[in-house]
Amino acid sequence: MLEALREHHPLALHSVSLSLASPEEVDANRLATLVEMNRQLQPSLVSEHLAWSWWQGVHAPDLLPVRRSGFLLNLLLRQIDTVQTALGRSIALENPSHYVPLAHEWGEVDFLNTLARRSGCMLLVDVNNVAVSANNLGFDPAAWLDGVDADRVAEVHLAGHHADENMGNALWIDSHASPISEQVWALYARLMARVGPKPTLIERDDQIPNYATLQTEADRARRLMHPPVGTPLDLRSTEALIP
Repeated sequence: MLEALREHHPLALHSVSLSLASPEEVDANRLATLVEMNRQLQPSLVSEHLAWSWWQGVHAPDLLPVRRSGFLLNLLLRQIDTVQTALGRSIALENPSHYVPLAHEWGEVDFLNTLARRSGCMLLVDVNNVAVSANNLGFDPAAWLDGVDADRVAEVHLAGHHADENMGNALWIDSHASPISEQVWALYARLMARVGPKPTLIERDDQIPNYATLQTEADRARRLMHPPVGTPLDLRSTEALIP
């Protein structure tokens, strides 16, 4: 099916299991599988997450957080080099959602920009992850997006989130199971106005609505990605949606 689709549409491979932020080396079997998929499908983009998911043979079905430090930067430089060398191409690295504060040595945007510059990788900016993290940890999501290196942004993700059933709006969950929020739309518009059109994926993994509803979201993203010529985006109209 994917080979048939590739004849008509560019594909993107989005890996979730390389565990790049683990201190163990990238699993050779997982990497070999990704290399073979890349060879067969020739995707326009291959991406992974700045997270870890396995340790000493035990795999956690989640993208777990990591403390941004000089140690992690050097570790990721090695891991990314291993993956990019095996693939024969650059990859894009996605910013994760954050739920608890950690004792980071680096701000997230500075860390991502530095990592991309030094490794040669690109960035996959998940706008919903930025909004969720900003709500949970108390930073400005607009400033985050304004600081990311526009030249390194290869793809953008949009998704929905929900408030935790016990903690309410004190804790947002990146669920991919609800419509994109108005705040995330506003942040996406702000990002597109600065970095220009970028390939955009809307993620919906649960409680998937009918096709017409999904198409409406895709059309909205396309309009924000390609605003009519001569119609500047008034960012002041989005700031009320960004706490």
